[in-house]
Amino acid sequence: MSLFKSASTVSLLTLASRITGLIRDVLMTSVFGVSAMTDAFYVAFRIPNLFRRVFGEGAFSQAFVPVLAASRTERGEPGAKALVDHVGTLLTWMLVLFCAAGVIGAPLMVWAMASGLQKNPDSFEAAVVMTRWMFPYIGFMSLVALAGGVLNTWRKFAVPAAAPVLLNVALILSIVIGAPWFRRLGIEPIYAQCAGVMLGGLLQLALQIPALRKLGMMPRIGLGLGAIRTAWADPDTRRVARLMLPALIGVSVAQISLLINTQIASHLATGSVSWITNADRLMEFPTALLGVALGVVLMPQLAAARAAKDDAHYSAMLDWGLRLVVLLSVPCALALLVFSRPLVAVLFHNGAFSEFDVQRTTLALIGYGVGLVGLVAVKVLAPGYYAKHDTRTPMLIAVVVLVLTQLLNVALVPLLQHAALTLTIAIGAMINALWLLVGLLRRGSYRPEPGWGRFLLQVLAGTAALTALLVWGNQHFDWIGLQAQRLHRIGLLAALVVGAALLYFAVLALAGVKLRSLVRR
Repeated sequence: MSLFKSASTVSLLTLASRITGLIRDVLMTSVFGVSAMTDAFYVAFRIPNLFRRVFGEGAFSQAFVPVLAASRTERGEPGAKALVDHVGTLLTWMLVLFCAAGVIGAPLMVWAMASGLQKNPDSFEAAVVMTRWMFPYIGFMSLVALAGGVLNTWRKFAVPAAAPVLLNVALILSIVIGAPWFRRLGIEPIYAQCAGVMLGGLLQLALQIPALRKLGMMPRIGLGLGAIRTAWADPDTRRVARLMLPALIGVSVAQISLLINTQIASHLATGSVSWITNADRLMEFPTALLGVALGVVLMPQLAAARAAKDDAHYSAMLDWGLRLVVLLSVPCALALLVFSRPLVAVLFHNGAFSEFDVQRTTLALIGYGVGLVGLVAVKVLAPGYYAKHDTRTPMLIAVVVLVLTQLLNVALVPLLQHAALTLTIAIGAMINALWLLVGLLRRGSYRPEPGWGRFLLQVLAGTAALTALLVWGNQHFDWIGLQAQRLHRIGLLAALVVGAALLYFAVLALAGVKLRSLVRR
């Protein structure tokens, strides 16, 4: 399977995940609106998600996948299977203890995440209760990350990429079926979302098991103290642990930034957490479809090239990934800057979601658009370091970027309120990506292939045409006034988005961009 085909598989399945996630969010805003209780749910859900990104998809994957790929190259399938068993044993026991501690410490975590909820005691207490119900989700998702690391190393990308769809399906069912049922029982309907989260985590984990069994890589979890000692004695297991420490700090820095921003948002106008969350959902479409897909595909391949000491192939894969980042994220970034209001209006302006909420969410989404290229590029550039077992450099860069981001918050939040929080994240992402790129260039790890100057001019020409069409579409139609004509408004949005994409690629073709050379990689 070619790199492009692998990335396309991940991207299409991620698209399915984002579409079902969007349906979930539209239902959420239509049924529950924006209120203190929705803020409480988003805060509670962010807590296990924060730890999932730190321990699961974050530090653990960054340390585990390169070591597993190297172990498979150097020691063969038996060595890789032993590593999977040992890491699985240690991870499972750590998760049991961690989840128990999280349930007990829920009030402290909610206070640390959003102490502003205390101005409404019912909202704060609801966030604590929902955190306790949902915290074990981190256990399911960390084990899913272990399974996904194994499957991606064997280039079985479909199952890990499809798994998030199950969470969205579970949450949709919890809104459509669970919320009315809870209301009839006299329970606050939003608590049904907690059941949906836990069901989604269980389903995602269950999906991985058949694929692991087929590969013969189903982890054998040791239950005794002797098994834990044996697992820790494995040199490769210790290497994963050593790599995890700086990776843990680096990923934690990003999540600390999110925590601080949520804390700040909880002290702003009611609804600020929800506005930022809705903007975040839309921003995740391009970052997941482009950045995450490329990162998932490139990580094991870069690690294998590094283990085989094939520097030319390593650099060529990075160059290919960065060209795709520029080709696809630059027009998406401009689209977010000039076309955010129609996107938010069509997707969220229904039911309890008001015109004022559209305006506030639009401002947050525009902030993200400023740094979309950086947000996507980091997903390609960081694996270039992790594949060489260097988790320290991205960590140090992340720490500096965190400090810069919070200094920007001090200056901009009084002026821009909640929109400043997304803008500073975007600026930080651009600095982070540029710093990572310069580091790879200085080391000689990445050597750009010829033609970059002409390629950038071609992309800018296509982006200019796309932007002109979307600016016209934004100004020519009354996207708020068309609320009553829902299908007509959806059709207009679809026509403009598809038309802009076709125009962009038509200009690229006329400018001489050879898309086949990227597709065939």
